[in-house]
Formats: sequence, C-alpha cells, structure tokens
Amino acid sequence: MNAIYKIAALGLLVATGSALAHGDEHAPTTVQPKVTLLSNHDMPDVPGKEITTITVDYPPGVVEHVHHHDANAIVYVLEGNIIEGVQGQPEQHLKAGDTFYEGPNDTHTIGRNASQTEPARFVVFIVHDKGKPIVLPGAKGR
Repeated sequence: MNAIYKIAALGLLVATGSALAHGDEHAPTTVQPKVTLLSNHDMPDVPGKEITTITVDYPPGVVEHVHHHDANAIVYVLEGNIIEGVQGQPEQHLKAGDTFYEGPNDTHTIGRNASQTEPARFVVFIVHDKGKPIVLPGAKGR
C-alpha cells in the first residue's frame, strides 16, 4: 500500500505539471516529465525515515511545476542537460554526471530540459519521513 501511495504522489507531480508550471519565459508545455519509481526502502538505522529512488525523463522542452519535497533529495543527471533551481539560489545548468541537492526547506522553483530537441534523464534519491508523499505541489509553507 505504501508504494501505491508514493506512485499516486508521483502521478500528481506529472499530472499537475502544466497547470502549475513556471510563470517565466519558458512557457508550459503539454509534454510532461515521466517519473518511474525504482525502489523504496526503510532506513533501519534512522527510525521513521525511508529512501525512495526514482528516475525522471524530461522530453525536449519540458518545464516542471513548482514543488517541494519536505525531504533531502539528490539529483544525478544520467543524460542530457537540465536547468534546476531552488528559491533564493541561482539556477544551475547540469549535464550528465552532475549532481543537484534540494533540502527539506527548499522550494524547487526551476526544473526544465535545457534542450528543445534532446531528451534528458536523471535519477533522484529522496530521504523522507516514512509513509509521507515525496512530492508536494507549490512552494514550501503554502
């Protein structure tokens, strides 16, 4: 049941992407990121925490919605080029082999494929409270 809850949360991330997309020069598209659950494991040495691993595929030109995780998340870019950013920090241009960190108090304000013609793919490791959603729409504190 716990895995089903997480998959539903990932579905919310994908389904609401264009409705909540960034209000900047990068117009929202009807193309959405593809999120795939890879694993979910309890962390026996950290009571109440679990680690979830997902892959995210960004089709060319995709723009993700503003969201937060209430968790520690580390992105590792597998292929392509992406632009990522959290509120109050400059955006970062990442390529294959680069990493990006989001903390539990960060709002993920920028997430998009840097290319209009090539796909991008990354893996995300998320350490979060057991049984809680890994993705929450909107800014932290709203």
